[in-house]
Amino acid sequence: MKQNKIIVIDLEATCWRGNIPQGQTSEIIEIGICVLDTATGEISQNQGILVQPERSKVSPFCTELTTITQEMLDEKGMLLRDALIKLREEYNPKEYTWASYGFYDLKMIKSQCRIKGLEYPMSHDHINVKELFTEVRGVSKRVGMKKALSILNFNLDGTHHRGVDDAKNIAKILDWCLSESDKILISK
Repeated sequence: MKQNKIIVIDLEATCWRGNIPQGQTSEIIEIGICVLDTATGEISQNQGILVQPERSKVSPFCTELTTITQEMLDEKGMLLRDALIKLREEYNPKEYTWASYGFYDLKMIKSQCRIKGLEYPMSHDHINVKELFTEVRGVSKRVGMKKALSILNFNLDGTHHRGVDDAKNIAKILDWCLSESDKILISK
């Protein structure tokens, strides 16, 4: 794997307050993505790819949480198949290590690919930034992305629970973890 950059992904999915309505299922509605240059800390190629759900609708709770509406997805979204093609063409993700905050994104993308008969687009080299942060920072329990930013005195940029913004925020945490890991290795 090429280690000069890491692709950072944050997915948003349909969700509901309470039980999932009958006949619906949780599906990816946004692929937030950016690239972290591990040598410089630069974050680039940040975008949110909107995805039209095929077996669910965006609930009012989901819109409240993410700001994503069904109308946005109807107008600007693409099918997951096309979103993954875009991902492959613009990021070549099989060639790079990728990262997410926790295992949700890894499990969700694998599950959606399996259910929809799509090729898994990512490499098998995955960094769980939540676990890495817990280990490097030495906190006693795992914390959410927003809390990790707060612990580091970093601003939360953009809208929390928007993939496009959360990917960039996760990249900032990952960059801190990698620079601290280097310091630990150098001091030993």
